[in-house]
Amino acid sequence: MSGKLGTHDASHAPIPGTVHLVDLEGTVNAKHGKGARRDIVLVPAPSSDPDDPLNWSPSRKALSTTCMCVYTLMVGIASAAIYSVLVPISEATGFTLGDLNAGTGYMFLAFGWGCLFWQPLALQYGKRPVYLLSIIATMAIQVWAPYTKSNGQWIANKVLQGFFGAPIESLCEISVTDIYFQHERGTYIALYALLLAGSNFFAPIIAGFIADGQGWQWVLYWCAIFCAIGFVFLFFLMEETNYSRTIIIGHENEPDMAVAVSTEDNEISEKAPASPDVEPEETGLETSFQRKTYWDKVKLWRTADLRKPNHLAGMVARPLIFLTFPVIAYAGFSYGSNLVWFNVLNGTASLILGGPPYNFPAWAVGTAYVSPLIGVAIGSAYTGYIGDRIVLGMARRNKGVLEPEHRLWLFLPSLLLVPFGLLLWGVGAAHAVHWFGCVFAMGVIALTNTIGLQLSVSYCIDSYKDLSGEAMVTVILVRNTMSFAIGYGLTPWVTNMGLQNAFIVAAFAGMAQCATFFLFVRYGKTLRKGSAPRYAKYVEKMASSGVIH
Repeated sequence: MSGKLGTHDASHAPIPGTVHLVDLEGTVNAKHGKGARRDIVLVPAPSSDPDDPLNWSPSRKALSTTCMCVYTLMVGIASAAIYSVLVPISEATGFTLGDLNAGTGYMFLAFGWGCLFWQPLALQYGKRPVYLLSIIATMAIQVWAPYTKSNGQWIANKVLQGFFGAPIESLCEISVTDIYFQHERGTYIALYALLLAGSNFFAPIIAGFIADGQGWQWVLYWCAIFCAIGFVFLFFLMEETNYSRTIIIGHENEPDMAVAVSTEDNEISEKAPASPDVEPEETGLETSFQRKTYWDKVKLWRTADLRKPNHLAGMVARPLIFLTFPVIAYAGFSYGSNLVWFNVLNGTASLILGGPPYNFPAWAVGTAYVSPLIGVAIGSAYTGYIGDRIVLGMARRNKGVLEPEHRLWLFLPSLLLVPFGLLLWGVGAAHAVHWFGCVFAMGVIALTNTIGLQLSVSYCIDSYKDLSGEAMVTVILVRNTMSFAIGYGLTPWVTNMGLQNAFIVAAFAGMAQCATFFLFVRYGKTLRKGSAPRYAKYVEKMASSGVIH
């Protein structure tokens, strides 16, 4: 059952993403945190229902986050494990490295465009069944992969892997926004970034050792085993986070504007919320809520979700329409252009470290990926835990008002680190710098990749929270299409220009790409203001469909 937005003049819509996050004078009529966070306005405002995911207890939120992390880790490892065993696969199957890399390219393209199918399905009928189907299908595809006998079968295997694994790209971020308030999201989206990027760097390390000890087929079999373990974990412990709430545009943080929608699975309650961030209120009303049992929480799907009117067609079309929102398009470009350097790193690692003068054996090339893992961890800590505090401080100095562009200032280190990492990696290798220099550069590039991932995603979600479920699909479509394109141009580019010239060009291109954040710091709010009427219109459409969560 959906909630109505109420009467609202879209022409006078407030600026999307601009929120009063810190109540410096104690005058904001909204729900606040408690204790040391008493001056923080809770955005979005939680309802009175303790089964509203925003009101879950810390342990319930932690379990939900753990399930999201397990899914990301297992599906992420399966997507990247073959990077360090492409040569053994080629030798055993007769597929050329070009064939294998083409399959990987199609896989990542399907990771992006598959979101157009899975994201609407998850918002309409529930995220839990989509996560479960995604991980079990990935398991089956990994078992099939060693038995592919032709290039066509290999391509089909990779396309299906990308299609069924697509929820890892855009659904996890929305699961975070379902249960955490705006002042907390950076930390948990950074945790997602850590697991997503970390799994891609961790997988080649273990794959090299597995291939040496058991053969390359067991790299894929172990990925299937990991997915099977993840499926069992999610089946018994993952809870649905979809939750319909009634809102009025521009009043999302007012307590009486966040009302639970009564359904078969969500009965309205006035019981005090369990979350430590929510200050209990005296309502004077009796509790009518019946707490969910364990088996209610782990239903494969909820009856209320199945009874909602079907609006899948609109949810498939809107991510393409959202390309006309400059902020969303920029978030996709920012994410994609940062990911390009991840592709450049993976595409040249064997060439640089495995060739003269370094001549690393395959296991050593895999072990070198420990450096990117460290870079990912540092980047996640910087944009997450530290970044949330920096942004909160900026909101305090801005009279308590948070602008999504505040988070973009965290791109400043990337202005230097992106060109530094690329020059040290490519130009350093061309001049036979000590191997530690190359390995250190891998960590720097991975760090900037993680910064770009987290900040791009957060900027989109902070700007258009109530469109974020579909807007994230737009971001991933742009990102993965860019990633697919660079895969075709990378090898000829490096071969024709040589390492030194190619990476000098890359360094300046990377610096220019990073510098685009200044444009959105300057003009982002104006662009968001210009999109306000359309934003209000689409939120109203989504709310009438019952997919505002």
